[in-house]
Amino acid sequence: MRKQTGFTLIEIAIVLVIIGLLLGGVLKGQELITSARVRNLISQQDGVKAAYFGFLDRFRSLPGDYSLATTNIANTTANGNANGQIESAAVCGTIPACQALEYIVVWEHLSRAGFINGSYTYAVLPEDSASAPTNPYVRYIQVIYDSAYGVGGGAIRHNIKTGNQIPSDILSEIDRKIDDGNPVGGVFQFSTYNGGSGGTSPTATGVGGCYVAGPPAAWVAPTVSNCGGASLL
Repeated sequence: MRKQTGFTLIEIAIVLVIIGLLLGGVLKGQELITSARVRNLISQQDGVKAAYFGFLDRFRSLPGDYSLATTNIANTTANGNANGQIESAAVCGTIPACQALEYIVVWEHLSRAGFINGSYTYAVLPEDSASAPTNPYVRYIQVIYDSAYGVGGGAIRHNIKTGNQIPSDILSEIDRKIDDGNPVGGVFQFSTYNGGSGGTSPTATGVGGCYVAGPPAAWVAPTVSNCGGASLL
């Protein structure tokens, strides 16, 4: 007589339990990584907001736009034009050391005044690690006065761009945690900012878009990798 061999029901059950534990560990690890990235980005946005308002309170001028920075902040090389707007192109007039790209000057002002970590020195485009900070995906963040957020073409106001290359599911979670989950409404919205230095601008809607117009509008799922957001000030 031949002796038949095989797995018993108990052995199969043990294997299935082990596989389940392994899959659970992988999924839990991915969840922890996502949560860490969400917290990192929220913390970065909150830190820049605090620095922005702290600078305004101390110097009665916006960082990047401050026309007396080289006089009142040690080791500062650039001024703004003091018109109340952090611009991409300023009209300097007779202001000494006034720079045109105030949205890059802002990082020198904030760092040299001690409001953010690091030490940044103004330089013309393209941005680099010596002139501007980056998000966790190594794309430059931006503080600027424009309307390049949400559906675009709306009210011009100061905002903090997260930079691009952020997955849409990460931005969706950020939006739910700090705002209303709507990519084109509230104080946190979609942005087409390309992250500087020749980056690729995120696509709003359609094929490869970061959100669906709705109604209601919502961040795309499954995720799109090249997206960005903006916190309105």
